[in-house]
Amino acid sequence: MSDELQDEVAPVVEALGLELVDLELRPGLLRVVVDREGGVDLDTVSDATRELSGLLDRHDPMSGSRYTLEVSSPGLERPLKTPAQFARAVGEQVMVRTQPDSGLERRVRGALTAADEEAAVVTGDGLPEGGLRIAYADIERARTVFEWGPAPRPGQAAKPRSRSTEPATKARPISKKAVAS
Repeated sequence: MSDELQDEVAPVVEALGLELVDLELRPGLLRVVVDREGGVDLDTVSDATRELSGLLDRHDPMSGSRYTLEVSSPGLERPLKTPAQFARAVGEQVMVRTQPDSGLERRVRGALTAADEEAAVVTGDGLPEGGLRIAYADIERARTVFEWGPAPRPGQAAKPRSRSTEPATKARPISKKAVAS
């Protein structure tokens, strides 16, 4: 069902100049994740929702059951599922969870330095020199990792924030009379 639904949804999304990043069908929910170069804004998500709603009125994915259509962007931490998505994320920090039977570490975190049609290469602390090549078949799930704030300059440690020992404001006791009224 999901492949059939994807085949119906993808052309509608592509006609709006968007990429279908993910489609999730669960009881009571149809989640459609869209993106494009430069990201999507609220108007774009609204347009996609309107167009998809019309399609789904004609081709009910839940066979008469109630459901919620959720259309959104992938967000800051984006799932990586296809070779094309991995290729676009080259240079970003990623978290990869491998298949239990892959023979690899279950969780791999680092910089995505390369991606082709068969595998992705992740480099970082604790990984082999030149990076760890992970076949897509060995990946259970992967996502980009957003890191807050600027990275410290090479050779410089992050500056600790100074803290005053004085309180920012002085506390004033509340009288029982004020509490009672």
